[in-house]
Amino acid sequence: MLKYVDALVTFSEIPDEITLCINISNCPCYCKGCHSSYLAEDVGEKLMMSTLLHLCDFNKGITCVAFMGGDISPSDINFLAKVIKLNKPELKVAWYSGRQELAKDIDLENFDYIKLGPYIEDLGPLNSNTTNQRMYKVVLDHYDDGTSGYELEDITYKFWK
Repeated sequence: MLKYVDALVTFSEIPDEITLCINISNCPCYCKGCHSSYLAEDVGEKLMMSTLLHLCDFNKGITCVAFMGGDISPSDINFLAKVIKLNKPELKVAWYSGRQELAKDIDLENFDYIKLGPYIEDLGPLNSNTTNQRMYKVVLDHYDDGTSGYELEDITYKFWK
């Protein structure tokens, strides 16, 4: 079960979205220089379905929900993303992962945005054009053979000034 520390509305974590950012604790990544190192601790309250839906209802005007962390249990992140998609289809869903590769438990149909990559102090955060981190928009692609699938479109450049 995931725990969350707080939830804040931001305008900068997902391009062109008013985002409810839910900070998930127990981060296993331990990135040197992390601005939210307290999230590596086992702190906060359990993030239940009912809590998640209440946070969405309480924060009127949001257009997106972002899970900030959750690498301790990607399957739980995937489940909660699906809960939002089913119960709040007007909202977009994002996940900030500190891992380099997308977890196998993540089903892209439950997400609109995925951030991948550990924070590397010398390379900087997403708004640095030297960053190793990448923000992806999840897009449904239709192939010539009549099939379709989800692809990740790199939109990291939208953070650069």
